[in-house]
Amino acid sequence: MEFNSYIGIDWSGDKNKYQKGISVAKCEGGNKAPYIILPPKKYWTRTDLISWLINEISKEKILVGIDFSFSYPFYDKASYFPGVKDSPINPHDLWKMIDNINSNNENFYGGGVWNLNPYKNFYNSPKFKGKQYSSRRRLTEIISKTKKLSPSPTFNCVGPGAVGTGSLAGMRVLNFLKNKVYIWPFEKLSHKQKSVVVEVFPSFYFRVASVKPTKKIGYTLENINLALNFFKSSPLLKEQIISGPDQDDADSIISSAALRFYSRNNEIWKVPKSSQKEGWIFGV
Repeated sequence: MEFNSYIGIDWSGDKNKYQKGISVAKCEGGNKAPYIILPPKKYWTRTDLISWLINEISKEKILVGIDFSFSYPFYDKASYFPGVKDSPINPHDLWKMIDNINSNNENFYGGGVWNLNPYKNFYNSPKFKGKQYSSRRRLTEIISKTKKLSPSPTFNCVGPGAVGTGSLAGMRVLNFLKNKVYIWPFEKLSHKQKSVVVEVFPSFYFRVASVKPTKKIGYTLENINLALNFFKSSPLLKEQIISGPDQDDADSIISSAALRFYSRNNEIWKVPKSSQKEGWIFGV
């Protein structure tokens, strides 16, 4: 697959009006360093981000990576929500269900599922820990852990490393984008002029490059440039400021460079059949 550019997005699922934790980085083909895309206002909202993204994909073919789980574990219990009669059986139905449950919530917020039986019982949420919550893992997360690092369980919505809240908002976004882009690996890709959206895990990319955050400091500019060098990217300039409440710029920057690097390897696109229901972290 050939792309004109590569966009890495560090995501946020919070309920606030603005998402301070969203960061967007972009890089072109070749080896030029990624650069931060500034929001139209002080901070991004999910709605503003998706509007901007739709405009970008209308102009060129882009590989877009977003940091949330595109689906839930399925094969461990032969269901996303075991024991639930009308539990969805594929990612598209899952995204539609999450979107319908949250239809009254603006800005793609997805936490409305925590109020609805029987689904709320499967989540560890800010409201309560459901009786059927467990540390379930998708195959991509199991493989990711054996290689370097695994993300938080997809149904966990509590704590700084939790991906659950962001994934709920993200699934609403995927439901919105599904006819506008290819969403990998759920759809067969072609070489037509259509952008592709994939799941990314920034911490995995840093670990693959043997770079860890420094305690109390996070990722230094020097460490980020070491990781960029691993992914065959030119370094950031010395005056580059890495911002975001959780150094989110570092995550979006390394994701965009990793997308460019991995996308050139045909083997990276070949993933197990389980990914058709569970999704896959690009590069794992």
